This record gives sequence, structure tokens and C-alpha cells, in this order.
Amino acid sequence: MPIRTNRGRAAVYRRIWGAPLRSPKHLIATVVVLVALIASAGFLLPKVLPGKAGQQEPRNTAGTVEQTTTTTTPKVTETRLTASPLTPKSAPPASEALLAARKWAEAWVEHPRGTTKAKWLARLRPLTTEEYLPQLRTVDLRNIPATKVTGTVRPVHSTRSSVQVRVPTDGPTLLITVIKRPDGWRVNEYTEGE
Repeated sequence: MPIRTNRGRAAVYRRIWGAPLRSPKHLIATVVVLVALIASAGFLLPKVLPGKAGQQEPRNTAGTVEQTTTTTTPKVTETRLTASPLTPKSAPPASEALLAARKWAEAWVEHPRGTTKAKWLARLRPLTTEEYLPQLRTVDLRNIPATKVTGTVRPVHSTRSSVQVRVPTDGPTLLITVIKRPDGWRVNEYTEGE
């Protein structure tokens, strides 16, 4: 049955537009439906519309004269890097680095009975980075079996800013990493080998 009066139409419109405000459930359902419609429109419109999103068709400003342009595909060049630019380059070991590693190893093995950890660390401090000193504070001097350096320092791997060397002792062989700092070469790490 058709609605013939304006009052009847207003009542129907009021009922339709007022539906979301009848209860909190109606409001939440309306918001969810609106969000779903907007999201689906956002996904479907780029697929339905011709051309790429964000590009506008060129306008023909010359009236009825057609303008034709030819587009060429840009030449693709390979940009793959074969080596990381951050990878340090190998370089011959600096003699200052080898000397710093030897002095550090000699200070490391020097801990006669009665030497305190503070004295031992004081000898290592000028040859060690500030970041590595807290780790050396955890070393128990009784667990250092070496008492002297027994051979020459041999480089294992070197770059312009770091050198890894092996230093033989009468205990374990030390694998020491020396890095270049503004104040000179300093030991940044060591491990005990065979």
C-alpha cells in the first residue's frame, strides 16, 4: 500500500533514520555494517576502476584535435649488489694492532699469587675498550692457567679497523680481537682456544 501523505512519508523516514538510535545494539550493528561497507568499497574500487590508482587520464586541451603520445618502456638495469657495502674490506694487519694484542696478552697472563683483581685490571685498562672492561671484572684470576706468552702473535683475520690474532701462552692459546679507536688500538674481546 503506497504512502500518500507527507506525514506518512516523514514517519517512515523517521523510522528508517532513527533505527540506529533505538538501542545500543542497533547503533553498534549500524557502525559495524558501515565500516564493512567502507572497507569493501576500498578494496573493490581500485579493481573496478580503469587505469592505475592515483593516475589521471591526460586531458585533451586542444579541442577536437587528438594528441597521440608514444611511451617507451624504461630500460631496466640490474641493481643487485654482489657484496654488502658494509662488509669490511680485508687489509694487512697493522703492526700497532699486533703490538697492542701482545701487550694485552702479557698483562693478562701476569697475575702472580697475591695479585688483586684491581691491580690486574689496572694493567689491562689502557689496552682494553671501556665497553669490555665490565666483562673482565667477572674473570676469576685463579681460573687463568697461563703465566707467560710463549710465541709470536699471528694474525687470523684483519680489516682496516679490526684485527683478530692468536697468541700462544703456556696455558691456552688466546684468540684476541683488537679494534681501532680514536685513542689507538684496543682489545675488544678474547677467547681461550686450544
